[in-house]
Amino acid sequence: MLSPILSLAQQTRPNVVIVMADDLDTRQLSCYGGKNLQTTNIDALAKEGMLFNDIYCSEAICIPTRASLFTGVYPARHGSYQNHKSVYPYFKSSVNQYLNNLGYKVGLTGKDHSTKPKSTFPFDIIKGFEENCVSKTDDYFLDSIKNYITKDDKPFCLFVMSINPHAPWTVGDPSKFNPEKLVLPPNWVDTKESRVEFCKYLAEVRRLDDQVGDITKLLKETGKDKNTVVIFLGEQGPQFPGGKWNSWNYGQKSSMIVRWPGTVKPMTTSNAIVQYEDITPTLIDIAGGKVIDSLDGNSFLKVIKQENKTHRDYAYGIYNNIPEGKAYPMRSIRDNDFKMILNLNSKDDYFLKYVMNPNGIVWASWTEKAKTSPEAQVLTNRIIKRPAVQFYDMKKDPYELNNLADDSKYQAKIKDFKIKLAAWMKEQGDSGAAMDVEFGKQAKSKKEEGD
Repeated sequence: MLSPILSLAQQTRPNVVIVMADDLDTRQLSCYGGKNLQTTNIDALAKEGMLFNDIYCSEAICIPTRASLFTGVYPARHGSYQNHKSVYPYFKSSVNQYLNNLGYKVGLTGKDHSTKPKSTFPFDIIKGFEENCVSKTDDYFLDSIKNYITKDDKPFCLFVMSINPHAPWTVGDPSKFNPEKLVLPPNWVDTKESRVEFCKYLAEVRRLDDQVGDITKLLKETGKDKNTVVIFLGEQGPQFPGGKWNSWNYGQKSSMIVRWPGTVKPMTTSNAIVQYEDITPTLIDIAGGKVIDSLDGNSFLKVIKQENKTHRDYAYGIYNNIPEGKAYPMRSIRDNDFKMILNLNSKDDYFLKYVMNPNGIVWASWTEKAKTSPEAQVLTNRIIKRPAVQFYDMKKDPYELNNLADDSKYQAKIKDFKIKLAAWMKEQGDSGAAMDVEFGKQAKSKKEEGD
């Protein structure tokens, strides 16, 4: 018998709500083993659905990650392969058109990076969540969202894009955390300043968790929860040294939880390798659409339904440092066990203006401590000076502190990774270091100045 709350159309076409964080260190979530706070509402999703342990962004920067999410295509192909760079103007297909063609309305509330041009990303923009990721407040309301999901029987796909926990870490209550008792990531230099800033960051993670709770509560209050797939996404890693704007796991590793009543078995986990490029193909699959061969991603619906345990053999990564610092291109490849990073300008020092500038509180405290602490010096030098090849055992060394690139027993694996990574780059039209140059108006301005 049909539920009295849902129409036939609603019951046969599942809705989708995607809640996305902004610069989240996945390993701070308690459902992912975090020790510093209890993320009650995100944990509740994990208890009711499937938690993915191996989801990665291909480029650990906001705009490229979101462009890949919306298009199902890797950065070198969609064109948003640097921060604040839009997709190519000729790139017209995205999750909007694909789901619109299947009868869905596609809305977005909150941070709207990578939603331009409108011809490529014709979202229904809904007021409610803060749009500016560097806003010092994150006030939000749910009235417009409630109206959007209830005003008709048309199935919907709604992206709820939080700005938490993106810097400047000015919302939430840091006083709820004792800096002296925090468990710091092992790739950090332990300083007082680090601990104080980490409290601010964790306060925003808690704020994110509250937002997840409000959205799931709204779905229940409107009777939409039974026929709505809820997907939580962590985006890329945090704006701390070695995280966002890097190719280490601390930047690329993300989180994903999928709750789908009646389809996803509660309290399940998956070690299938998934990338953000796979999400749009999966949404198309959920909506009943056909495979689109031009996309780089592939649907992992069979993983969600526990028909398959694996998805990808490899996750690939690209990084271009301009405009956040001087050119420092990286490329990466990993499987479930090992990871390789190629630093294409390894002769130069790495520099990132947002983290490593003189006003960067955390980084400044690290470099100061490195003057007297050999351990701190190792951790800071690791970020500044990088070898051409980095190779890690991800099972034993998830924070990538022990480079095995010169170990003789891994040379065959490294050679194999290099071959596969080169093939992927060729397939993508990725020219490597040549991509890490200024673009658009920046490049034009330099040319006019004679640089």
